[in-house]
Amino acid sequence: MYLDSIHIKNFRNYGNTFINFSKNINIIYGENAQGKTNIIEAVFLCASGRSHRTNKDYELIKHNSDGYKLEIEVVKKYDKINIEMEYGVGRKKSIKINEIPIKKIGNLMGNLIAVIFSPEDILLIKEGPSQRRRFIDITVSQIKPAYFYDLQEYAKILMQRNALLKEIQKDRGLIDTLDVWDRKISQVASKIMKTRDEFITVLSEKTSIMHKKLTNGKEELNIKYSPSNKIKTKNTTKEIEEELERELKKNRNMELKRCITLIGPHRDEYEIILNGMNLKIYGSQGQQRTSVLSIKLSEIEIIKEEIGEYPVLLLDDVLSELDENRKKYLYMNLGEMQTFITCTKKDFFERENNGDNKYIKVINGSVEITE
Repeated sequence: MYLDSIHIKNFRNYGNTFINFSKNINIIYGENAQGKTNIIEAVFLCASGRSHRTNKDYELIKHNSDGYKLEIEVVKKYDKINIEMEYGVGRKKSIKINEIPIKKIGNLMGNLIAVIFSPEDILLIKEGPSQRRRFIDITVSQIKPAYFYDLQEYAKILMQRNALLKEIQKDRGLIDTLDVWDRKISQVASKIMKTRDEFITVLSEKTSIMHKKLTNGKEELNIKYSPSNKIKTKNTTKEIEEELERELKKNRNMELKRCITLIGPHRDEYEIILNGMNLKIYGSQGQQRTSVLSIKLSEIEIIKEEIGEYPVLLLDDVLSELDENRKKYLYMNLGEMQTFITCTKKDFFERENNGDNKYIKVINGSVEITE
């Protein structure tokens, strides 16, 4: 799988720009604040339907414009796919795949699978559980679109159940209807939690191996899934569903007092453990950054095994954060993947070049191809 080209119109600081890419390594370089990351952001947006920097589409529109448009050409093992995305002020975002409009964002998943690694990914460790849930959800949704629909269904049911908990404060007669909502939310939640457990099991195994390579065997890295209320996610989906229902009933009085659902996937956590200790609390900045790199590289391998093709890899100003040995290790292991790398200087890549690099210079929202 690789991205053949992109057409960017009125997106961030780009007016009207068309770029052809190499199916190997694309070096996007230039001074800071020129628009290098904006290209990476546009690609990821076309893959996942969301930006990795903001959840507000109007922030992506070029100054003094009323909307943006992105169009990409994707080449996969057996076919070619055109993805067109358009958004304007006062209008909903529209997406077309091979010129056919899609009604649900879930239909976008899997057409272009991209793994992004940026300096902000350190938040995966530093921030709260919502950041870690988001990372898992985006990854799994790209390779299992059904999981994305389960997340959407769960969010809808959760909102309705929370609204009911508030209504019960005014009308206690509604309390009998909670059993129905407990069953509904448990059915969807059990599928999400089972999928998360299976993914984390594989991710942890691969991350452990990858991290030993990156640290010359000096560090042991593991990821532990800590589901809401310690639900036993190694059980069958049906057993998880039944356990969730029981836990909801046990906690009903507390939920009625607080008017929110206290159990479910929206409260899951993932612990990242380095040498037996919580990485967030005890890891250094360098250890945290290397751990994120190990997780991302493992994510790529899982995607390759699941879909039979490598995803597109987006490295946004990452190599500058790594020491020389880790930088070389990463660069030499890009293999068959199409990779986009943003940086301020291309010297390192010219020294290590295997002859397949494409150099794209960015100057204030304009691009030029250089040798």
